[in-house]
Amino acid sequence: RDVLGSRGLGDVYKRQDKVSAELTVKLEKADYQEKVDKELKSLRQKAQIPGFRKGMVPTSLIKKMYGKSVIAEVVNKTLQEAVYNYIKENKVNMLGEPLPNEEKQQVIDFDTMEEFEFVFDIALAPEFKAEVSTKDKVDYYLIDVTEDMVNNQVKAYTQRNGKYEQVDVYEDNDMLKGLLAELDENGNTKEGGIQVEAAVMMPSYMKNDEQKAIFANAKVNDVLVFNPYTAWDGNATELSSLLKIDKEEAAEMKSNFSYQVEEVTRFVAGELTQEIFDQVCGKDVVKTEEEFRAKVKEVIANQFVADTDYKFLIDARKMLMEKVGKLEFPDALLKRIMRMNNQDKDEKFVEDNYDKSIEELTWHLIKEQLVEANDIKVEQEDVLKMAKETTKAQFAQYGMLSVPEDVLDNYAQEMLKKKETINNLVSRVVEVKLAAALKAQVTLENKNVSIEEFNKMFE
Repeated sequence: RDVLGSRGLGDVYKRQDKVSAELTVKLEKADYQEKVDKELKSLRQKAQIPGFRKGMVPTSLIKKMYGKSVIAEVVNKTLQEAVYNYIKENKVNMLGEPLPNEEKQQVIDFDTMEEFEFVFDIALAPEFKAEVSTKDKVDYYLIDVTEDMVNNQVKAYTQRNGKYEQVDVYEDNDMLKGLLAELDENGNTKEGGIQVEAAVMMPSYMKNDEQKAIFANAKVNDVLVFNPYTAWDGNATELSSLLKIDKEEAAEMKSNFSYQVEEVTRFVAGELTQEIFDQVCGKDVVKTEEEFRAKVKEVIANQFVADTDYKFLIDARKMLMEKVGKLEFPDALLKRIMRMNNQDKDEKFVEDNYDKSIEELTWHLIKEQLVEANDIKVEQEDVLKMAKETTKAQFAQYGMLSVPEDVLDNYAQEMLKKKETINNLVSRVVEVKLAAALKAQVTLENKNVSIEEFNKMFE
């Protein structure tokens, strides 16, 4: 029996205005009694009550004990199904969920009533058309891949195969090892003062340029006088580590120290070899440094595509929001829904966040239309592909441009075990497909920018 279909449409669904409607559901005893009897029968078979064998409890006792709660449960379930089916079959474009009408909803008493009437307020999505054409112009930023970017990435690869070498003369970023000794006021080694053997320092990390300059061109066996407190700007952690004393003592240690250089160690980057080419790009993919640099540049450029498409979608959103204009929403109903979904928050939360939520809802509705108009669908293989691309991008950040397919598969499968991750991946697939569709339909205003200029747009 169709609890809504048995009555005329005008009796159950009334459009109040452009963005709200009223839905009335009437339940008669015939709509739910069969389900109630079935549930009570099931309870009778399962019930274990002292004085009665299992399955032999009198029906009257079961009704007395459980009848009210069973009717309430069955009526509620029947009601939900009726409302859901009506909204689905009649393609009602509802926002949020149905809310009980605060004026017309009668008080329900399951002890005395056999017929029930439920009145719901329905928030409706505004009617509008979201579309784009070549008349719409959207900025598209192309990030320049500079030689410095390529050089830094290539340097990162060569440093993996680098090694530490002993040298004679200190240069910036070299590491020193030597004897550190506290001096007295006259510049002599202080009797009973602090001495640290094999003390390791990297002067290039000192905070004070004058102190740093003392070590310029230092040679093995040179004895230099400097002030650690000044050099590291009184940083107790640095001083404690260098002087092998506790932080409280280090914070007050302002003496000069002598430093006799015993070793100067320099990190020397490795050479670009075929081994590095193969590690980074795959076996025999590139053979020369020129080819390798071109490959690195290509990878960096590809990494920027996702960023530029993300920015394009932000700008396309702004353009579409302006085209659609301010939409009418059932504000009172939506605020009720928002309050219901944030019961742990006060009234001020709704007022402070309502406008922002309407902005996001507007974009959500626009995006829904565009996804449908462009027949954008997300298949399982799309989600798997996105998981692999995400994994590949993460490896690329660590300089691994060529990752075995089985490794990508394993990482991707791990990602797909979490529901939240799947939802994020689906959302990203939709945005990537939507960006591709919109890029083909609007006029792109290409603009070349540096990575610094591009990043400033998000500040």
